[in-house]
Amino acid sequence: MGWPGGLYLAYGMSDDPRELDAIVIGSGPNGLAAAVALARAGLAVHVVEARDELGGGTRTSELTIPGFLHDVCSTAHPTGAVSPWFRTLELEAHGLEWVRSPAAVAHVLPDGRAITLEALEATIAQLGDDGDAYRDLMAPYLDRFDELLPMLLAPLRVPRHPWLFAKFGMDAMRSLTGLARARFTGEAAPALLAGIAAHTLVPLDQLATASVGLVLALIGHAHGWPLARGGSRAISDALARLFTSLGGTIELGHEVRSLAELPPARAYLFDTSPRQLAAIAGDRLPARYRARLLAFRHAPGVFKIDWALHGPVPWRDPRCARAATVHLSGTLDDVAAAEAATFAGRVADPPFTLVVQPSLFDPTRAPAGKHVAWAYGHVPAGSTADATARIEAHIERFAPGFRDLVIARATLGPEDLEAYNANYVGGDITGGLGDLTQLLFRPVVRADPYATPARELYLCSASTPPGAGVHGMCGYWAAASVLRRVFGKPPPHCGAPR
Repeated sequence: MGWPGGLYLAYGMSDDPRELDAIVIGSGPNGLAAAVALARAGLAVHVVEARDELGGGTRTSELTIPGFLHDVCSTAHPTGAVSPWFRTLELEAHGLEWVRSPAAVAHVLPDGRAITLEALEATIAQLGDDGDAYRDLMAPYLDRFDELLPMLLAPLRVPRHPWLFAKFGMDAMRSLTGLARARFTGEAAPALLAGIAAHTLVPLDQLATASVGLVLALIGHAHGWPLARGGSRAISDALARLFTSLGGTIELGHEVRSLAELPPARAYLFDTSPRQLAAIAGDRLPARYRARLLAFRHAPGVFKIDWALHGPVPWRDPRCARAATVHLSGTLDDVAAAEAATFAGRVADPPFTLVVQPSLFDPTRAPAGKHVAWAYGHVPAGSTADATARIEAHIERFAPGFRDLVIARATLGPEDLEAYNANYVGGDITGGLGDLTQLLFRPVVRADPYATPARELYLCSASTPPGAGVHGMCGYWAAASVLRRVFGKPPPHCGAPR
């Protein structure tokens, strides 16, 4: 599995570069999603990738020892299987298979007890006196989930279902701490939502932090948080196979530093950070717009550890073994304090810690009888601190004997992550700080957030709406903008409001 390095793939196209309609810089899920949308519209499209392997945040490698497959960045993909664009592409026909754990998430409380996010009523049964309040919060949105989600995975515009969108907004625009304390009296429900909302890497007392907690919880109730069998690279491989079957071409091992390096095209789409767009485009963009791109703010970073293990993680609460993703986060106050410390430039002890154990549900990831797992802790942007001991001690507290199972480990701090993928500025794996302003307007305040003042240049990365996640919707919407503005064509239909 995977595409060989240094490869130039060409299918159904002339080698004459002057015939290219569009070039996509970067082959993450958004870049490939944009490329597929343009190719489906009949355009000649070329993808250029800096590394010798496709995928951006969906790469899988033997990071520890041979035979153990580790996802370098993301593993669980809440938005992947529900993406309006991916669902139209039938990626399963190109080798993608989704795997679901019985529970989407297990959240471990300070006493070691786990709460699982799964079907709504099964989750409610674990929440004690807060069960009815949790149902009142979630059930109205779950009942209309197929109408709500496409509006949430689109840029800010007049919604197709305005009353539903407005009702959701009243809850989503609140801080997670404010929403949880207004709705619940117990410990479990606020803690569960806080652990999910912490994926934003934004202090939980800030406005709009409830949005990610609600969206990811709703997806978990409705569809789980699936994994790609064989590793996350199966997603990028499936997109690449589809793209090349449409006549697209892919060039690996070419780090673009200037547009002058690329052949002529009518449109260039950047699956990059805003600062990379500014650097590569140079004076093709107005100085004022470049300055706005450089002012784009990034979230804190993460410190990640991958392990090859002799056996599964020995959780004290067996319910943790029902979920591919485990949050070792504690109470709402614990999560909020850890995130506030990180945002203030301190490494919390323990940091917010997320553990993923894919081989429990996808045995292709490790040799028979062995396992892989990874964890990350939130740390300040650019931190050089080694958080290995803190994270492993935190896991050992809830899984006694864990350290004895470790065969090998590999670590990636913020600087390593940015060196691996230049989009991860300071170790920020989210594509940019998701506070209220940059949640609604990213990378800058602009009617069309994907288009730049230069008619031929577009941004299609997670630094555009709807932001982080392996859903390809940033790429789809950027491609829709290109098709409309440059080629006068409608975008391929994806079930999302246009």
